[in-house]
Amino acid sequence: MAAKLDYHWHLRKVMADRGLFSTTDLIPLLDERGITLSSSQVYRLVVERPERLSLKILMALLDILDCSIDDLIEPVAAVGAATTARTKKAVGDETGVGDLRPKRARIRGVERP
Repeated sequence: MAAKLDYHWHLRKVMADRGLFSTTDLIPLLDERGITLSSSQVYRLVVERPERLSLKILMALLDILDCSIDDLIEPVAAVGAATTARTKKAVGDETGVGDLRPKRARIRGVERP
């Protein structure tokens, strides 16, 4: 089975290394390269890890920051990738509960016909 990979997104660190400390500093630089993004889109691009990224935006970032793709994206092994076999658990069998289980309720004092 192939190892599962994940990645770390280092745009904020690379920007800081280049003297760009505000996310809005990227807006005019991207605009010069024909990419128009709103300030909230640029903020999410810098602060969050993108799941999808246009190659044009990626190439513009590499050009603006004068860096390589290895500087922005660091491949890492996914958390829990060492576990190859998954076991099914019953509902209510969460970890950390230990011996604490709810007791079945008993209704008393009700006459049944």
